[in-house]
Amino acid sequence: QVQLVESGGGSVQAGGSLRLSCAASGRTFTNPYMGWFRQAPGKGREGREFLAGILWSGGTATIADSVKGRFTISMDGAKNTLYLQMNSLKPEDTAVYYCAAKTPPFGYEYDSWGQGTQVTVFS
Repeated sequence: QVQLVESGGGSVQAGGSLRLSCAASGRTFTNPYMGWFRQAPGKGREGREFLAGILWSGGTATIADSVKGRFTISMDGAKNTLYLQMNSLKPEDTAVYYCAAKTPPFGYEYDSWGQGTQVTVFS
């Protein structure tokens, strides 16, 4: 498995920006697929929303339509760190944000999850 630790959450005014980081360790040599999710207040684990994904080795990223144009995912393999740059934040972006990883062969489920980092956007 891959061990994941998120950081960078906090409180920000609407229209502001935050960059989340996810430090990875463990089986990163397997070239896992890395993803960012969020869980809005009042929603359970099953309600986690996929935001963006990218291979550990880089390449084309996948961005959910709900955040396209505002959020960007990137991977720095030298630092073993995944990032989520969030711009033009809205109050509805308030959630706990998680990074996740799945190792080959890639199934639907993600194998590993971080502990989450809280993002609060106030108007």
